[in-house]
Amino acid sequence: MENCYYCNKDEKSFLIENELAAGFYDESPSSPGHFLVITKRHVPDFFELTPEEHSAVSELLVQAKKLVDREFQPAAYNIGANCGTAAGQSVRHAHLHLIPRYEGDVQNPKGGIRNILPKQP
Repeated sequence: MENCYYCNKDEKSFLIENELAAGFYDESPSSPGHFLVITKRHVPDFFELTPEEHSAVSELLVQAKKLVDREFQPAAYNIGANCGTAAGQSVRHAHLHLIPRYEGDVQNPKGGIRNILPKQP
């Protein structure tokens, strides 16, 4: 795609890759070591990936974790995909976030991603 940020990403910034996906550190990290895994094919979001792309992305998430473990030694991780504008997706190209978590990075991490939205009555 001509105007897609990830389609135009310099392949030299890829730290890991396979035939269908690639990975690199997020340029606006949520935490030290925040890593992105993208598809090489332009597709709007995670739900439109082929089974082969799902496998390729999963393979790279495992590789990314090893890399981030080595370089940053986080205590835990969140994995996420923003699918659609209402979910906060700002680049309409499928990508997954591997977000390292550190002891004490939030006051109470219980519930993890359940704390993105306010509690419903």
